[in-house]
Order: sequence, then structure tokens, then C-alpha cells
Amino acid sequence: MILRELELTHYRNFEHVHVHFDAPIVLFVGSNAQGKTNMLESIYVLAMAKSHRTNKDKELIGWDASFSRLSCRVDRRGGPVTLDIQLTAKGKKAKVNQLEQRRLSDYIGAMNVVMFAPEDLSIVKGSPNVRRRFLDMEIGQVSKSYLYNMLQYQKLVQQRNQAMKELQTGKAFRDMLDVYNIQMANLAVKVLQKRFVFMDKLEKWGREIHAQITQGKEKLTLSYESTFPVTKDMSENEAEEVVYKYLTSIQEREIVRGTSLAGPHRDDIHFFINGTSVHRYGSQGQQRTTALSLKLAEIELIRQEVGEYPLLLLDDVLSELDANRQTHLLQNIKDRVQTFVTTTGVEGLYHQTLQQAALYRVKQGTITRE
Repeated sequence: MILRELELTHYRNFEHVHVHFDAPIVLFVGSNAQGKTNMLESIYVLAMAKSHRTNKDKELIGWDASFSRLSCRVDRRGGPVTLDIQLTAKGKKAKVNQLEQRRLSDYIGAMNVVMFAPEDLSIVKGSPNVRRRFLDMEIGQVSKSYLYNMLQYQKLVQQRNQAMKELQTGKAFRDMLDVYNIQMANLAVKVLQKRFVFMDKLEKWGREIHAQITQGKEKLTLSYESTFPVTKDMSENEAEEVVYKYLTSIQEREIVRGTSLAGPHRDDIHFFINGTSVHRYGSQGQQRTTALSLKLAEIELIRQEVGEYPLLLLDDVLSELDANRQTHLLQNIKDRVQTFVTTTGVEGLYHQTLQQAALYRVKQGTITRE
């Protein structure tokens, strides 16, 4: 897929910009705090209907403005698609080909992106919450059913937690908690089964790419750690029964704590190189290679699922990678993946792939092509 056109109104520090793209590589060049990352973020927001930097949509609306509007045209294999998102204090409206989408799960997936920024190293060495978000965002792009079930699951966990707090004060009945347990078992298993399949595919591509980067010296493996005693080879009915029984067994502890102690919202992923935990014992170089392998694996996985490559967004990441990793990244995307790169300068970017790049200068909320 190719992003052809991007228009922003009252978005962050951009009053109004309308940009056309015709190159496989796009460089956004400028000093810090000029709006380079805002450009990448806007593409991400158009794809995912949310920012990767903040959960507060109001932060995306320009200073002294009452709304923000983002729109784009992307050429896909099936034809051109227009996307439009409008943000106000009352919420957001998302349209695909001028048709408003009632649910965000119906909107997401119209344009696919993979974002790679320096903070993505936290996928490897950060908190479990970062890795769960990584799973949810990436699976949600290629599976509307997963996104819908995950949103329903999150609402259910909030309701279940509230019920347990009310049980502590005698304001709720245990029968109600049992109803929540049945619902939770059903939704949790649907979420877990999608995650198991995704993890298998991610490991397949990640292991292959990691071996190429390390010239066969390192073997990358991934492990999904579920807080429920379920495995990927269980049937849906079998897994639901196991989860329900487990919820019943920990129910008293959960009531005392007033929160749900197990479920996909508490699971984690582990990464290993030659059988050793990258999170605990990996060098910074190994952690960076693992993060790079995962991002390149995402690209291949999305291509496999939707039939075409996603857009790649590189936010000041080239300067964070050494020559070997930088070369491998650029070789992987060459002539296949439309890529948007932010950088403070072109000095030091000598790779031949970047010679195809179109350069856009970003300065104080304006953008001009050079």
C-alpha cells in the first residue's frame, strides 16, 4: 500500500498542511520540536484511530482550536481508500471512503502501519503492559474480531472488578460474580487463541530475520506466558472450562483484593536468545536486534495476513541502530515497503536505499518539499 496524500487541520503544531507523496522513502528533516514526529504520529492515528504517544485525544488538537481533522488517501491493491478522522472535546468520528464507522473496530485495518521508534526497545526490556499493548495493536490491525473481543473483555474486567469491590461491602451478590466468570472465560479464550496464533507466526518470521542479522549465531524464540493454565493445543470448549474453574478457585483472593488477578490483561511475552532471557541477561545490542527483528517480522506478518505490505514509520530510529542493523533494516524494506523517516539531518545517511528518498523540510509547523 502507498500513502499518496495527507491533510492535517489544527493538528498539534500544524495549522494546516496538505502533502502529496510519490516516493518509496520519505524523509521528514528538521530540528527538534518542529513537528517531525507529529507528522509520523498523524499517519499512525489515521491507521489506528489513536496516538502511540498519548491516550488523550485532546492533546492532538491544536492550541486554541476546537477540533482537529486528519485525512489521507492510500492506494491499496483493491483500489484507493480515503480515511478521515475528526477529533473534538466530545469525541472522535472516523470515516472510510466518506462513510462514518460506528465502531472503531470497523475502522481499524483500512490502512496498516508498523511504527518503530527508540522507545520500542521497551517491548523487550520494558513492563508487561508495553508488550500487551504491542500485541493488541498489531493483532487488532489484521483481525477485527480480535479487536472487538478485546474491547469487550476490557469492559467486562472493569465491571467484574467493580462487582468484587461491592461484594466487600455487601452491596453485590456472589451469583453476579459467577455470571461474570462465565462471560470472562468465553471472551478470554477468544482473545488467547488469537494471541497464540499470532505469537507462532511472529516467532517464525522473527527467528528467520534474527538469524540473518546475527549471521546464524543467535536463535530467537518467543514464549507467551498466560496467567490461566491454558495451552494453545486446547479446544475452545476445553479452554473455557479450565479458565472458569481457575477463576472459581481464586475467587476469594480476588474479592479480598477487589481486582481480577488473572487474564489476558495480566499476561506477558518473553524473548530468548539461544535459550537465555533477553530481558534479564541480554546485552543492549541483543535487545536492539530483538526489537528490530520483531518489527521486521511484523511487516512480513501483516503482508501475509492482508496480502500487501504495510507502511513503515521510523521515528528517529536510524541514529539508534549501528551500521549492521541499519543496513539490514533498509535492505529489508527496499522496493517493497513505503517508509517514512524522521531525522534531524541527512548527514551520515549514506545507504543507497535513501538515495530514492523524497526530502521534506519540517520547520515550526510547516512542511516543504526540497
